Amino acid sequence: MLGKILTGNDLRQGDVVFLAAEGWVRDHRRARIAASPDEADSLLALGREALAANFIVEPYLVEVALGGEGVPEPVHYRERFRLSGPGVPPVPGRRADPR
Repeated sequence: MLGKILTGNDLRQGDVVFLAAEGWVRDHRRARIAASPDEADSLLALGREALAANFIVEPYLVEVALGGEGVPEPVHYRERFRLSGPGVPPVPGRRADPR
């Protein structure tokens, strides 16, 4: 089954984040999954709200396939690459584990 999840970048830290039931998280496995166009539109509207509140930048939907145990896995290479972490060395003293 294909679905969509909402992603963006945390405005303060630049990290890739995903919209989950409990808010924005760094772990894509916890992202809310839109199974229909209406659900995807609702997610995107929430992303626009977070953008207007200066919490995230560049909100957009990512196509995912549901892997084992219903875990969303990005279909496109670009999104899989974004999951591998930042392209620059980590900031000293910053947590490495997902939120």
